[in-house]
Amino acid sequence: MSAIPYLALVSALAALALAMFFFNNVKQASPGDERMVFLMTEIQKGARAFLKAEYTWVSVFVVAMIVLIAIIVHPLASISYLVGAVLSATAGYAGMTVATMANARTTEAAKQGPGAALPIAFRGGAVMGFAVAGLALLGLMAVYIVFVTLLEHKEAFEIVTAYGLGASSIALFSRVGGGIYTKAADVGADLVGKVEAGIPEDDPRNPATIADNVGDNVGDVAGMGADLFESYAGSIIAPISLVAFATGLAADDIGDDALSLLMFPMAIAFVGMIASIIGSFLVKGGESTDSKALSRALHLGTNVAMGITIVATVAMAFWLFGDSDAFDQPIGLAISVIGGLIVGWALGKTAEYYTSDHFGPVKKIAAQAETGPATTVLSGISAGMVSVAASVLLILVGVGVAYWGGELAFSDDISNLSGGIYGIAVAAIGMLATTGVVVSVDAYGPIADNAGGIAEMAELDPSVREVTDALDSLGNTTAAVAKGFAVGSAALTALALFKSFEFAIAEAGGDLNLNVGEVDVFIGLFIGAGLPFLFAALTIDAVGRAATEMIEEVRRQFREIPGLREGKEGVIPDSARCVEISTAASLKEMIIPGALAVVVPLVVGFIDVDALGGLLAGALVTGFALAIFMANAGGAWDNAKKYIEAGAHGGKGGDPHKAAVVGDTVGDPFKDTSGPAMNILLKVMTIVSLVFASSFV
Repeated sequence: MSAIPYLALVSALAALALAMFFFNNVKQASPGDERMVFLMTEIQKGARAFLKAEYTWVSVFVVAMIVLIAIIVHPLASISYLVGAVLSATAGYAGMTVATMANARTTEAAKQGPGAALPIAFRGGAVMGFAVAGLALLGLMAVYIVFVTLLEHKEAFEIVTAYGLGASSIALFSRVGGGIYTKAADVGADLVGKVEAGIPEDDPRNPATIADNVGDNVGDVAGMGADLFESYAGSIIAPISLVAFATGLAADDIGDDALSLLMFPMAIAFVGMIASIIGSFLVKGGESTDSKALSRALHLGTNVAMGITIVATVAMAFWLFGDSDAFDQPIGLAISVIGGLIVGWALGKTAEYYTSDHFGPVKKIAAQAETGPATTVLSGISAGMVSVAASVLLILVGVGVAYWGGELAFSDDISNLSGGIYGIAVAAIGMLATTGVVVSVDAYGPIADNAGGIAEMAELDPSVREVTDALDSLGNTTAAVAKGFAVGSAALTALALFKSFEFAIAEAGGDLNLNVGEVDVFIGLFIGAGLPFLFAALTIDAVGRAATEMIEEVRRQFREIPGLREGKEGVIPDSARCVEISTAASLKEMIIPGALAVVVPLVVGFIDVDALGGLLAGALVTGFALAIFMANAGGAWDNAKKYIEAGAHGGKGGDPHKAAVVGDTVGDPFKDTSGPAMNILLKVMTIVSLVFASSFV
């Protein structure tokens, strides 16, 4: 049993080896002609410049947090925090590097059809997927082995929890900064290019096109990678910290029952990683550009990985809990994990229903585009709102099944730990057990999007763009599916971390009162309920301001560079200026929303712990609903536009298309900036509260 952290460590190394294998596999493919290589290089340079600048800015915040944690919590906790932050940033940079290399190679492969292009785009995404999962698990297991197993430090579990805070810090700024960058460029390129100038998407005449393609990599690859790094690490940390704080564990005094409970989340991570590695080899493209056929090919790996994880979870539950009298029916904890896995999958399918052009909601939005932008926007908002109801219902089912499974496993509390609460904590790992292959499928989308941009800018045969568009349309849906997993796990992980926070307060000699009738709890509840809306408003506003600068610059270049709009030979736009505008604006705008997530819980916690409890509860409920609404509404608008561009309702250039572009522009910051950052906001606030809990008391 005590070998499980080492097995998980080995599986993490195997994932990193697979990432290296896929990296070399992608690198060997042809990047195409000289023009394609030039475009690829420009995108690479822009993405590297942005990440370098972003990490420079974020390092100031990281250093401040290291000092704060070292003084208030423990010096070793600051080391754990630093490890989490550095590995999260490394995963994002690795994913961005291969994504900017795979884009032109996917375009070149698309000349031979989707059967050649899909595997390259997927393997490029798989480097991101397995770098994220591998580095997250490697760092966490290393921290656990050093501080809990080898040193048996008396505050080992507080030190391990700080690893999650390090990952969350990078994820928050990467998601917000990258999201502002990509959407400022996207909105600027679309509004001036498609709507005003009447030129196609990714047209080489548009100065914002390169910046838009850079944005796909820094927001949807590096930002998303840091997001899921944090989600994955947090889902494993949550049950470990729950067991430790509920039972008052010391690293040098772990009984057999508590050890089984500590090992179970690591065992699920281990089997999920192995299953993801196996599943990744099953993704192969066919010859059809039909999105249903492409979707089946892409999701085969995920479905197989889930199947293997389910079988292995049952085996692990009986191995770890079958011989102890404290556990009545070990199958209960397997049910909790499998319930989480299935609910995560169902959340993804719900997102697919509301964002794919095969189903009613997107077709309805496209039909509403016939009557103008206003009705397009209204129908997208209603589709996003309706999707919240279905997602909330699924989360409640997941919580209910996980709680029941945990109670079934051990009906009597172990110390203060309820079986039901532990069941909910491990359900979050079920959702993210197959993170390696889930992120691979998600990161595939931006690569396909970039491939289409390069096809357009390099003026390749329209048949190439047809293939890349089919891949890209599917990528919007796979991104919505991954966001469903991430937001669902955020709700369950935040609940488990919240319970750990309650135990940590009690262990420090405090008493957390969550009676809504108490005025301080009531005030905290309303602060928490309002925070996600303020956070969303700040990030959307930031996109608006940055996009305004971009729009003015694109208009200026069309106005002042003779022959640019007409496409005169030898006349090229100043793309570097647009990249600079997006970079500067996004870095400046990310500071206030990013700091909000850390500063507000600290300030409230030092004033009144009960108010902080109310704040966390209020933020969890409204933040979850808002994240689902924004992600699904944005995805639906985007695919409604693509549905029209494929020929429905008059196709490109007509009034319905212009209305759909407006809807997509509204949805861009919803689905790629504010929505995805919301789940990080929830976990950052909860984990900050947990790490500093004893200091509040």
